[in-house]
Amino acid sequence: MLQDTQNNNHFNQTNFIKLDTTISMKKYLRVFFFIAVLPLLLNCSKDENPISKNIEVQDFIWKGMNAYYFWQSNIPDLSDTRFASQSELNDFLQGYDSPEEIFEALRFQPGLVDRFSWIVDDYIELENSFQGINTTTGMDFGLKRYKDNSTNVYGYVRYILPNSSAASKDIKRGMIFNTINGTQLTDSNYRNLLFSNSTNLNVGFANYNNENPISNDVFTTLSKEEIAENPIAISKIIREGNKKIGYLLYNQFSSSYDEQLNTVFNSFKTENIDDLIIDLRYNGGGSVNTATYLGSMITGQFTGELYSKEVWNSKIQKAYSADNFYNYFTDEIKRTDENGNVVIQESIHSLNLSKVYFIVSASTASASELVINSLRSYIEVKIVGTTTVGKQVGSVTLYDSDNLRRNGANLNTTHSYAIQPIVLEISNKDNQNEPDGFTPDVTLPGIQIAENEGNLGVLGERSDPLLDKTITYITTGSKEVLKINKLKSSDFYNSRLANPASNNMYSNHR
Repeated sequence: MLQDTQNNNHFNQTNFIKLDTTISMKKYLRVFFFIAVLPLLLNCSKDENPISKNIEVQDFIWKGMNAYYFWQSNIPDLSDTRFASQSELNDFLQGYDSPEEIFEALRFQPGLVDRFSWIVDDYIELENSFQGINTTTGMDFGLKRYKDNSTNVYGYVRYILPNSSAASKDIKRGMIFNTINGTQLTDSNYRNLLFSNSTNLNVGFANYNNENPISNDVFTTLSKEEIAENPIAISKIIREGNKKIGYLLYNQFSSSYDEQLNTVFNSFKTENIDDLIIDLRYNGGGSVNTATYLGSMITGQFTGELYSKEVWNSKIQKAYSADNFYNYFTDEIKRTDENGNVVIQESIHSLNLSKVYFIVSASTASASELVINSLRSYIEVKIVGTTTVGKQVGSVTLYDSDNLRRNGANLNTTHSYAIQPIVLEISNKDNQNEPDGFTPDVTLPGIQIAENEGNLGVLGERSDPLLDKTITYITTGSKEVLKINKLKSSDFYNSRLANPASNNMYSNHR
């Protein structure tokens, strides 16, 4: 959460926002990083130049982007000297009909350079999503186009969330579906059919038919519910010969589950595992702090050493010394409330490994890539799967209040808009990151193998081809892969991308 350190005047002042970065130096070092937003405009106040109701959100968006946006210096309309007064800014804002329109206009080459900034009109939904709470049927799926190059689309079930509508029905991983509410899925209608506000979906299943599915006349009605997903989907120890291999299917870097994640590693440590597989194939990212904790759990021998480095926009970079932008390996999970009272404090259960295996895919992004990237500077990292997303940038949530924080003074309660702009680029200690993603056996040692929706197997079992291949890789070093799996195309969309916090890496606030 952001710290209130300013008055109501947005102009000719220094705005302070308090960003808590939890790190470890020896035992624990907490840095309160005060980001200075330099004077924005000439001496003027909102009272002297009132903002009309129809542009209040647009005004908040401009000021948030001016203060934090990573590419602020690349956008002339975000320049600190672009407007001489609030009146001039007001006139500019009147040229945009909606918050979404001005937000898109202020992004730097959307989809090409800035691929990940976004705006929401319901920040409660966004906050819930960061903690794994989403409205869903519980059927996690990928979408592909028919092989015959038609506009038709089909889905395949990747896994089922516990305690969901889908979990109460006879739906299994690997099942194929091609209609919703009796309508064939296509390139143009899948969003409206699958991700509308409708609370019920009648799902029509199909036979795979070599990527050209044919209906099998099986239909199931699923209801959408708000589900809190535990990102620790599977944790187990696999015994293979004389080896004990820890396996973790981890689907989101959610800080709400940091202690549970630590408990999993305690079990791995107690069992004295020989090797570790972390399955991030469906993990689109999340908390930078949690990513640092996970890296520290895998290792333990590097406490206090540099884990990752952040670069913010030029105004912020000039205001503070370099150490304020560093994150370090830690030996402790520690979380405090707004008043500095300790809420959680426990030692990390570290494995002190010198090698780790990750299962990855085209759905692996941001904080997942951060862990891989940071660890490769210190230990041997091997990856099995397909090329990851390539999201080496992070964001913060900005709200319409005097200091852009959720509980800041004068939070505008007439709307629920928030923006999630990219504010930082992150790299490992060697200044490396992979904006084009990590590719197995190219960027890092490993095996290129894709999930085959016609033969998915069971997650956590040897029938899952990706896990089976990873175990074989660990025990024999073999990289042999069936050609059909290696050449499978990636999903063009998946259900997780519809979540407000999809493919996000964010800085935790206190």
